[in-house]
Amino acid sequence: MAEATPLQSHILTDAWRQRGWLAWLLWPLSLLYGLLVRLRKALYGMDWLTSERLPVPVLVVGNVVAGGAGKTPVVMAIVQRLQARGIHVGVISRGYGRHSQECLEVFPDSAVADVGDEPALIQRRTKAPVFVASQRAQAGRALLDQYPQTQVLVCDDGLQHFQLHRDLEIGVFDDRGVGNGFLLPAGPLREPWPRPLDLLLHTGQQPAFAGGYHAHRGLASHALRADGSRVALADLVASKPLLAVAAIAKPEAFFAMLRARGLPLANTMALPDHADFSRWAGNADGACTVLCTEKDAVKLWARELGALAVPLDFEPESAFWLALEQRLDQLLKP
Repeated sequence: MAEATPLQSHILTDAWRQRGWLAWLLWPLSLLYGLLVRLRKALYGMDWLTSERLPVPVLVVGNVVAGGAGKTPVVMAIVQRLQARGIHVGVISRGYGRHSQECLEVFPDSAVADVGDEPALIQRRTKAPVFVASQRAQAGRALLDQYPQTQVLVCDDGLQHFQLHRDLEIGVFDDRGVGNGFLLPAGPLREPWPRPLDLLLHTGQQPAFAGGYHAHRGLASHALRADGSRVALADLVASKPLLAVAAIAKPEAFFAMLRARGLPLANTMALPDHADFSRWAGNADGACTVLCTEKDAVKLWARELGALAVPLDFEPESAFWLALEQRLDQLLKP
């Protein structure tokens, strides 16, 4: 299937913000989609379809809406928080957009095309064991076989993947909230809303609805080179012209945060989410300093070694950590 262009994606995401003519045109299809979602959930509820329970607690971090809402930063923040408490934690993922269908462990030198950009970023940032598989339960079994000391599994995405039993569900929302409230394809909802969640986390600047917890997010004051060394963003102001590139759900948000840091961007390049940079020639003459997200850097460094990745500083409010740890402590009781 051909990748959606930024223009096509923009048209659809605009339609999902309100109940305009395009949303109403697609609404009959959303009714069919909703029927299938409810039927599938009912089959699991009646045990006609079964969920696999793994021998350690499983925390699922996911979205109720399509498109990025900041779940990968949430996953990394949770993993690092648990590691700081001395808890052995592993991460499982489908590895969206990868070419391989195998169950694989993610290593620092794994090909992103085989494991996916988000799992590669999670492993690079947290150093936790990360496994990918089309069936998340298979990834979980493989991880526990290889790392039997693991006490908790964090599932990157998968709220709608009922084949894996989950002990704690964390839903992530950005400023869009639930959009126009329609199911796909007339709206952004992957499943009917409202639905129960153990914890709800808002990652945007102005949450679209009340309830849940909030997180602060903003760009770090430094960028990372491919070798892991740092360069202060302030030092880039008077350097070469700056080219910002992003292959994420909302490239303009990244560009706006760079400008808010005082960086005078000479040019920007927005690519489809998860683009693999296989045709990258954006800085062929080396005239610019290329800035990108950490997720893009794990792919771009193979073709633009001098690119600088600007990390995202992400920190949920303390009440979120308190609620999460209380629930987790209950799950970890012998």
